[in-house]
Amino acid sequence: MQLNLRQIEVFRAIMITGSISGAARLLSVSQPAISRLLAYTEDRLKLQLFERVRGRVQPTPEARRLFAEVDQVHRGVLRINDLAEELRERGTGSVRIVASPSVGHAMVPDAIARLRQRFPDLRVEFETLTLLEIIARVTGARADLGISVLPVDEPTIVSEVLAEGRLMVIMPPDHALTRLSTVRPADLTPYPLIGFGAQTPYGNIVMRALATGTEPVRVSTIVRFAPAACAMVRAGAGIAVVDEFVLRGHPWPEITARPLSSKTRVHAHLLTPRFEPLSRTARAFVDTLRGMVPPLPDAATATRATGA
Repeated sequence: MQLNLRQIEVFRAIMITGSISGAARLLSVSQPAISRLLAYTEDRLKLQLFERVRGRVQPTPEARRLFAEVDQVHRGVLRINDLAEELRERGTGSVRIVASPSVGHAMVPDAIARLRQRFPDLRVEFETLTLLEIIARVTGARADLGISVLPVDEPTIVSEVLAEGRLMVIMPPDHALTRLSTVRPADLTPYPLIGFGAQTPYGNIVMRALATGTEPVRVSTIVRFAPAACAMVRAGAGIAVVDEFVLRGHPWPEITARPLSSKTRVHAHLLTPRFEPLSRTARAFVDTLRGMVPPLPDAATATRATGA
């Protein structure tokens, strides 16, 4: 037997309220109706979902495992209803975007702002997430598209490079390294560095770029995301190496940046479902984003643009 939406709704209501009476109140139906549907569901599934203890129901381990999937289905139904409401009222719809923190700090918000000029009533859902979370959202149809500074090798996702960026050394405006036009890894060794976990993909990129020096750099503080590293530098906690994308739009006027001499490059990747077409508004967002990433400027222009 397959559960229908009504059975899923009743099962979820019992789970979140912890009782037949609570589920009845939540769904505005009678308690006998809830009890009958639950008994029918358990009988057809050949599976006990709840144990009756002192007049209350206690979920079985099987019910708890089932609830994790049921809750996802419920959220999906809510999203469908929300989208239908948007389409009925405005004819515009919505777009769900997930991004890594670097591109999510300035590039994606700028693209969203431009998109809203075309679709003033558009509903936008935007989150900055880790790479694994981005992949899960896109593959699970819980996001229309993703943008990541890290490469993705997932058969159900199409990955397209949108832009290329360099690694930049960021520092306070009065730091000694501001006298340099380009910073070598060896130039960083006298200073405490704000870095990233070496076991993370982003941390691996940065540490590989710094490994070309003759002496190891000294990582004194570890953070998870590039915007956090920028905030730490702004507070005077050290210097850091971050990707160029987090500096675009000059969002950190209190810090100065110089290019790292390493040949390592980072890329902004557009991630879309391989087997699902993009909606009209999602395609419009992609077009907007593509129009915002012109070819990289030369080193002198880039240095001025990033606060040098």
